[in-house]
Amino acid sequence: MDRVNNSKQREKNMNWVPVVLGLFKLGVIGTTIFFAIKSHRDGEKEQKQKASAGPQYVPSEPTAVGAPKPE
Repeated sequence: MDRVNNSKQREKNMNWVPVVLGLFKLGVIGTTIFFAIKSHRDGEKEQKQKASAGPQYVPSEPTAVGAPKPE
């Protein structure tokens, strides 16, 4: 009889486990979605800033200040 009571008591005590694990899972998924959206938006902002800056001058060869010009 004690085994049956212990089993039922243990079952009652363990009812919180799926609730806690489910909340943890939702928290992890929510955080992942938040950072995925944030990363996507930051990437779009960066691309827009690069596009609006226009073409930039990039020298074909690096030159040092005061260095003689190659012939």
